Amino acid sequence: MRVITGLWRWRHNPLRRATDLTEAWVALVALLLIAVAAPLTGSLVGAAAQGSLQRSVREQRHARHLVTATVVRRMGGAPVANDPDSATARRIRSRVLADWTAPDGGERRGPVLAALKSPHQGDHFQVWTDGRGRIATRPLDPATATTHAVLAGLGAALAVGGLVESVRRLIVWRMVRRRYAGWDRAWDRAGPDWGKAGTGS
Repeated sequence: MRVITGLWRWRHNPLRRATDLTEAWVALVALLLIAVAAPLTGSLVGAAAQGSLQRSVREQRHARHLVTATVVRRMGGAPVANDPDSATARRIRSRVLADWTAPDGGERRGPVLAALKSPHQGDHFQVWTDGRGRIATRPLDPATATTHAVLAGLGAALAVGGLVESVRRLIVWRMVRRRYAGWDRAWDRAGPDWGKAGTGS
């Protein structure tokens, strides 16, 4: 609002310089771009990211399978207290040697992280595998994908806003430098005797 008021005030002001009006117009254009282009870019980027991430969610859910594994024995090492692929609360996981049946019917055995605080032989737990029965990470959660898409859109909007503001500041900085250079030339033309009696000024 101050930009529009400034433009209106400068319209017929006798002290107005061309650079003053240009600076006000630059500020108004930057304000409009931040208000329109930044949200539009953010929504487009967010929508594109949402489509891509949700497609990945569907592909991962199709390619990965939740199977039941059985603990053979506990392996060395302290329990792991994180689950980076989960949007839910952190879970305690223990390293165990386990058996499981692959989606293709083959029997598998190997070291895995079990969602058990204190695993014992014969305990059952679930693991994600690919189509061949190899251990895989949990498929991307739809809510997590949406969160990433929203953050991508917000980041794009902020980036556009920051870029517009940086360009505006660069333009104003160059205008101010040019103005100062003009003042320096004017002072040089006036000479060192400006304002003294008898110098004709």
